[in-house]
Amino acid sequence: MHAIADSASPAGAPSNAGSPADGARLWGSVAVSGDLAALERDWRELEARAIVTPYQSHGWISAFASSVGVAHRLSPSVATVRDAGGRPVAILPFTITRRRGIRFAEFIGGKHANYHMGLFDPGFAAALDADRARALLQDVAAAIGGLDAFVFVNQPVEWNGIANPLAALAAGPSPSRAYKLSLTPGDADGSLRRAMSSHAHKKLKNKRNRFQTFGPSRVVKAAGAAEIERILTAFLVQKARRFAALGLHDPFADPAIRDFLRRGATPIGEAPAPIELYALEVEGEPVATYVGAVQGQRFSGMATAFAMSSEIAKSSPGEILLIDLIRLKCSEGITVFDLGVGEARYKTTICDDSDELVDSFLPLTAKGRAFALVARAKRAVKRRIKASPRALAWAQRLSQLLRRTGG
Repeated sequence: MHAIADSASPAGAPSNAGSPADGARLWGSVAVSGDLAALERDWRELEARAIVTPYQSHGWISAFASSVGVAHRLSPSVATVRDAGGRPVAILPFTITRRRGIRFAEFIGGKHANYHMGLFDPGFAAALDADRARALLQDVAAAIGGLDAFVFVNQPVEWNGIANPLAALAAGPSPSRAYKLSLTPGDADGSLRRAMSSHAHKKLKNKRNRFQTFGPSRVVKAAGAAEIERILTAFLVQKARRFAALGLHDPFADPAIRDFLRRGATPIGEAPAPIELYALEVEGEPVATYVGAVQGQRFSGMATAFAMSSEIAKSSPGEILLIDLIRLKCSEGITVFDLGVGEARYKTTICDDSDELVDSFLPLTAKGRAFALVARAKRAVKRRIKASPRALAWAQRLSQLLRRTGG
């Protein structure tokens, strides 16, 4: 039997997690499969009632696995947990990563998923205390086989007011928070007034007045293959120019990412597309673009970009598009609009709340314990750097210098 050491305990300390008999009162079986199509019916049934982020919807995971996953050989290993009656009560969409001889399970999506979490039936989640969560992961590890560790980063402590059971095993807070704005359906002005200062409102009004001098504008949501391709191309070009200007590596340059976003923005059958692409256009030209993931009543911002070379850039078209999207989503009944993980001035200007995130490094073997210690230390250093504006600025300058010199 694999043993998961408590991440808060000394390395190598034996687990005193709940016994299999304890776990049997909560779940009847755990099975692992890489066949996402075969899992779709159960997945969508659980998704409709579960606590689940937009990044663990069946549509989002399928689009990612069939593009980035295939290109980079990141095969899915999805654990389905069922109760004694065979009903799915949790789905954990993992991929197995090998690094320096260590084999560990992590949630699918990597840095392209702002939140890493499983799908949990609310009642099942409420019953999973820390000991039972460890026992569940022991069963999952046994079903996967040959694992050295679990690595869970950027886990929400709670979702829709319900505790994330795996967050109870966290080693500590993630380096960054995720910023969000609660929306009152039909009252965008009230929602924005609550979050933004009068000074911020005034600045935005001045920017919009300047923006309007460039001509009529409209917000376009990509629909149909041709429009998806047009807006996606504009987004990728804008991103590439931005990263080049900063001297940074462009993570969107990978052709598999283009494939992923295209697949995610294309509806399959009657299910809505899990990813939405938007453009703010002036005279038919996209001057700002936005990519977001949707699940239930939550819209989650994945990435944004704007045309840097245009004079319009001085009027902050990205911020104008964001405000217009908040208004649109408010009219559609969305109740939470989040801007994802990471610090940025525009996020703190528009958002009045954040999601607390935590990291877990759960070893299963001696190799896993050594790996978990190093991974935990790296995240702790990153957290300290991000907490210090001076250290963060120094780290960013060093990163740019190393990239420019090929170091």
